[in-house]
Amino acid sequence: MTIPDGGLPVPPRVRALAGGADLVPVWLNQLGGVTWRAGGRFIKHGPRHDEASMADEADRLAWAGRWTPVPEVVEQGESPDEEWLVTEAFGGESAVAPRWSAEPATAVRAIGAGLRALHDALPVGECPFDWSVPSRLARAAARSIDVPAELREPPSADRLVVCHGDACAPNTLLSEDGAWAAHVDLGSLGVGDRWADIAVSAMSLEWNYGPGWDDAFLEAYGIDPDPVRAAYYRNLWNAT
Repeated sequence: MTIPDGGLPVPPRVRALAGGADLVPVWLNQLGGVTWRAGGRFIKHGPRHDEASMADEADRLAWAGRWTPVPEVVEQGESPDEEWLVTEAFGGESAVAPRWSAEPATAVRAIGAGLRALHDALPVGECPFDWSVPSRLARAAARSIDVPAELREPPSADRLVVCHGDACAPNTLLSEDGAWAAHVDLGSLGVGDRWADIAVSAMSLEWNYGPGWDDAFLEAYGIDPDPVRAAYYRNLWNAT
């Protein structure tokens, strides 16, 4: 996932959804999807694929928004070869925006505290979405991914929570004072062991800020290191 440097062509669908508002590309993902700012809204647009859908994300945002700060869905739709999601803009910047990339200690603390707040806020017993290891293995199999045998049996669960599902650093928004403000990109949200999020979030810190941030992140979350669960869920993420 990268911040575009401008110059991207505007798809006709995005132009129509913008309704005349100026369009600025703000995020480009590995699957060819682009998120655009259009005035006071964001338009997420890209090709359809088997890994996740924007319809799934719209459902999860609507559910999670009852308990935790997430963008409000305005519109979601799809055609045979594209999909889109329009949300109201939420105050704050991504934790990897230039300002926060230059202040990694602040960003890392906010990411850890924000993930813990998300896990504590969302009620497992009311969550209709699943992100357990069996469900993830089944989705991988449906995409013809052969997961190594050693990853088919997870460690015992530490604590079941409603996981973000893509808790990488860019998906935490920070307020002007450097506190966590909200979470975005919840297309895989569902119940699972909290280490499924913690391990991936910690792994993403090195991608975005360089090595050496795990301890600060775990301290901000409020948990001791767990090398076995961390290694398992990082490997599962990379394999699926």
